[in-house]
Amino acid sequence: MAKNREKPQKIDPLAELWPGQSVPLLKALHILTHNGGLNADSRRKLKQVQHLANLIRPALDWAFQEKEQPVLTDLGAGKSYLGFILYDLFFAKEGRGTVYGVEARHDLIETSEKIAAESHFDRMRFIESAIRDADIPGGKADVVTALHACDTATDEAILFALRADAKFVALVPCCQAEVARELDHVKGPMHQLWRHPIQRREFGAQLTNVLRGLFLEAHGYKVRITEFTGLEHSLKNEFIFAERHQRSNAQARAEFDRLVQQFGAAPSLLTTAIAA
Repeated sequence: MAKNREKPQKIDPLAELWPGQSVPLLKALHILTHNGGLNADSRRKLKQVQHLANLIRPALDWAFQEKEQPVLTDLGAGKSYLGFILYDLFFAKEGRGTVYGVEARHDLIETSEKIAAESHFDRMRFIESAIRDADIPGGKADVVTALHACDTATDEAILFALRADAKFVALVPCCQAEVARELDHVKGPMHQLWRHPIQRREFGAQLTNVLRGLFLEAHGYKVRITEFTGLEHSLKNEFIFAERHQRSNAQARAEFDRLVQQFGAAPSLLTTAIAA
């Protein structure tokens, strides 16, 4: 006798959204379909950005409490998913503050400007620039973000945050290749840790993010490095969240220098900057 099979329950896309979240915006970003639906890829993107928004919430709560016109700068913005979501969830509701999206690709800047205009996001600005050359009006940012900034772009984002005197820095690094390339030429008693290419890639990424955390600590930030999202959503799932409490930290600087000397490999932008 055949068993009755239960039909899979349909997921209501609106149930996935935060209260008050703009449906027209999510359609413009192609996170929701024109019919208001979610496919597997768009659901993954939505979950990632919403989760990151929740992780960044303490920084934005501080910014709106302490600043009359808080400034958030999203570096390597790409299609500006993060900037748009943060503006929609926080800046639009508060009715104040500015979000800058920095992106080097002209076509993505044009698309983002169009979506911002259609969404009436009047305090959202886009700057066509590489991260290393980026300059925002006033030169200061309260919160700096970079989602999946690839390889040395994360280091450029860290240096931008220092120039902008950011109180908070939120980073999701991606594809850390520089240190792995350097380790390929480093021999010594710990060489077995990175002898094989797959281990060199993973160990290089681990060392890179450890040094990034120490670099931020050396410049007075309290740093938390944790999981960004589950591996089912992204293999690049480390989240670096830093809050500045002081101007410098000599102990963290000494630890940074010790590790660089011990392993003979480090992000070049950070080692140059810390020696300046």
